[in-house]
Amino acid sequence: MLADILARLQKQASAGESGVTAAFELNWQYLEPEAQKLGCLLSLFALAPIPWWLVKSAASASHLEFDFKASCTVLVERYLLQELAEDTYQVHELIQELLRQKSEELAEADRLKRGFCQAMVAVAKDIPERPTLIDIAQATLAIPHLAEVATVYKAWLSDEDLISPFEGLVRFYAGKGAYEQALPWGEQSLSVTRKCLGESNLNVASSLNNLAGLYYSQGRYNDAEPLLIQALEIRKRLLGNEHLSVAESLNNLAELYKSQGRYNYVEPLVIQALEIRKRLLGDEHPNVAESLNNLAGLYYSQGRYSDAKPLLIQALEMTKHLLGDKHPDVATSLNNLALLYNSQGRYSDAEPLYIEALSMTKRLLGDEHPDVATSLNNLAFLYDSQGRYSDAEPLYIQALEIAEQRLGANHPNTITCRKNLADLRRNRQPLFRRMVAFVSRWFQ
Repeated sequence: MLADILARLQKQASAGESGVTAAFELNWQYLEPEAQKLGCLLSLFALAPIPWWLVKSAASASHLEFDFKASCTVLVERYLLQELAEDTYQVHELIQELLRQKSEELAEADRLKRGFCQAMVAVAKDIPERPTLIDIAQATLAIPHLAEVATVYKAWLSDEDLISPFEGLVRFYAGKGAYEQALPWGEQSLSVTRKCLGESNLNVASSLNNLAGLYYSQGRYNDAEPLLIQALEIRKRLLGNEHLSVAESLNNLAELYKSQGRYNYVEPLVIQALEIRKRLLGDEHPNVAESLNNLAGLYYSQGRYSDAKPLLIQALEMTKHLLGDKHPDVATSLNNLALLYNSQGRYSDAEPLYIEALSMTKRLLGDEHPDVATSLNNLAFLYDSQGRYSDAEPLYIQALEIAEQRLGANHPNTITCRKNLADLRRNRQPLFRRMVAFVSRWFQ
């Protein structure tokens, strides 16, 4: 236990904090300079388990060159560091404070902090926009230390990297469907970048876009709209009209308007984003597939099924070809094509796609992810449409439970799930004819 570190230190000196400090000083004097530098580097990490690969990354970015493992062993033997498991360590709170005091005396103090921040930025950039369970598991141990950079060591980040820790934290929590946990990091990102970089800056535009994305995921469309408009204006002003970031902003604003039913605003934005992406990326790219899906989503919402179908098929084939069969975007494309078939009454074509999308979403994102609620709801509605009420009802119940827990009672998706379940139960009563007004969120 970490408490053992203090207990053993206290045996070397009088009881109390002053005794621990004296024992620490005694141990510190006997450390080689390399072990002292490693201890100072370790003090920068959060009070959480520290994986050794992350220590090596920070040491490399700090240009430290010595036998780190040997120095680590010395720190453990001196009770200044605890080994929790193989290649995982932790520093006690009091020891961390003492080590941080020593680090300020080092000539290399700033270099260690910059190296630590660079290592954390690399971790943040490795978290994909739509992380899977595997991505989440790989990043989990680094998240407290990434948060340490975002809250304590911002001053040692370059202007270019200032947004990165916040983006990584937003992607991590939003990827889990934990939008409430992601929101403070999105808000801090906007506040910090505005304060440090000014209003007319691309990182400010990215922060606006990211925060708007969180609001969108929470169903807060009115809060998202002005942020997306600001982000688009900044990007156009700084980058011109022909840039991928501008296409991203056009796409996101179009998706928001579609969710609000403001279809007249959607089509020109989606088409413009698609054209920019094709010109800059070519006809075969995941972003092009995304734009095809979005344009098809608009046509679906307008009842233009014959226009939507070829775009959906093209997007699905492209996504599978470029990303493989184990990517959340493939599940989205499967769901969207199934939704179209369902609306056309092609139930036998829709069902296997819905089932595949549900299975893939569970496998990639976990059983309690909001996207799973969407897939459950859509499959339930298929069964509902066929009069298979006993098959539909448990799926509606599962979808509603997940949506209420992860999105809240008043989220548009939760309201849809609740209404569908209520309609099904009412329609099973012989005195009522079946009348269903289903609104499915096109993009998961």
